[in-house]
Amino acid sequence: MPLLLRGASLLRLCQCTSGLSSVKFSSRVTVLVNLNAMRDGMRATYSRRAASKNSEVKKDEQPLTEKEDAAESDLEMERGRSSSPSQLQSMTVKELRELTRRRGISVKGTKKDLVSALMNSMAVEANGEEGKSSVELVSPLEVPLKRKGGASVVVEQKLESSEIISETPNKKRSRTKQKSSKNTTCQEISVTNVKLSKTVVQKETVDGLSPDDDSEPWTILVHKKPEASWIPYNPRTMRPPPLSKDTRALKIMSWNVNGLKALLKSRGFSVQQLAQREDFDVLCLQETKMQEKDIEVIKDTLLDGYTNSFWTCSVSKLGYSGTAIISRVKPLSIKYGLGIPDHDTEGRVVTVEFDDFYLLTAYVPNSGDGLKRLTYRVTEWDPSLGNYMKELEKSKPVILTGDLNCAHQEIDIHDPAGNRRSAGFTNEERESFGTNFLSKGFVDTFRKQHPNVVAYSYWGYRHNARKTNKGWRLDYFLVSESIAEKVHDSYILPDISASDHSPLGLVLKL
Repeated sequence: MPLLLRGASLLRLCQCTSGLSSVKFSSRVTVLVNLNAMRDGMRATYSRRAASKNSEVKKDEQPLTEKEDAAESDLEMERGRSSSPSQLQSMTVKELRELTRRRGISVKGTKKDLVSALMNSMAVEANGEEGKSSVELVSPLEVPLKRKGGASVVVEQKLESSEIISETPNKKRSRTKQKSSKNTTCQEISVTNVKLSKTVVQKETVDGLSPDDDSEPWTILVHKKPEASWIPYNPRTMRPPPLSKDTRALKIMSWNVNGLKALLKSRGFSVQQLAQREDFDVLCLQETKMQEKDIEVIKDTLLDGYTNSFWTCSVSKLGYSGTAIISRVKPLSIKYGLGIPDHDTEGRVVTVEFDDFYLLTAYVPNSGDGLKRLTYRVTEWDPSLGNYMKELEKSKPVILTGDLNCAHQEIDIHDPAGNRRSAGFTNEERESFGTNFLSKGFVDTFRKQHPNVVAYSYWGYRHNARKTNKGWRLDYFLVSESIAEKVHDSYILPDISASDHSPLGLVLKL
């Protein structure tokens, strides 16, 4: 009952203030209904007043908030505009993201990505050059460098390429990728992920010439551990002038054709073209991969004017190995093989005798995958060939040419450290080369003429090795010491790429 009386009093009070009509309190239910109506009315009133008050407060505070935001934005923009890379690095990721948002740069990623995009955007605005990355604006395109005791080199950055190759002497190469943002507009290009971990392609300058690395990759020094005095091979500038017409001389060419039939059918450069270009007297071939039944057809159509040709083929494995000598000078005698049955079933040696010397073309056995034939090579084959040459030398000087399957020194291979146990560059093969040929008085004519030149005659088909000049010098002219001074020129023709080996030539004064 007291509760009802208090409620009735409160109801009458509210009637005066909130406009509720007069009601009778005869029932408990009626009272509760009226109390609920009163409560709802009061809540609505308080809500309206609170909303009105909050609106007034926000209205009063809005100009100040906007001013603070504008001031903060201006401060951040000014901070970003004047920041160096180190200052940007000191900002938090949240600050960097806010700054990129305010500058209208769409970028995601790590802190490094944000800094790179901001620096690029600022550089574009400062220079008024759209589309240039911060790499271009910070780094020069060409920087002359000096090497100890060596020729000057020209350093180039090719930023249109996503990859930069480093061939810096005495430094290991590193390979990383450069990524650029695809989110571009008409007025800005943002680079989102530029990684500067590359050195640049180095081009050796020879006699003031700057070669075209696309058409003449062999003129670029590509070696993982070059010495200061080494320079790349450039046959255009390093060959001596031709001999006068009245000088008696003989020109010999040698070429591992890696399958003569395939060379003639589909590789775009024929032996006839080589004859027209070089006008050689004798041509020595290796790895012809011919069978005896095919020789007559081939030799009758191979070269015009070269009527003397001598071929040997593998009989133990058909379509394998094989050598030949083709000459317009008729020899005094011909011999096939080394005279040792164990070595003569694969058609690896042909010997012809001329008036002034013996000429041998040889295709030395490769030690093979897993170095399966290494022991045979260094304990049997090389000693037999060296002894055979010394026996011939008792009557006349000897010239040995062909694919000898050995890069003798570190200068003869682009990656010495990485090929210590690769066939053709093992310590055993290199020592055997020295012991059985050089120590017996035979002279490497190319190395004698070019002691500090990095030149290759073989580039594997894998990894586009020829275009990046990652090669090996496996092909040689070795001559008896007694005629070494008569060699006018010993050279390689790296521009002929119809085989994985390039032809090489020797001009001998008689």
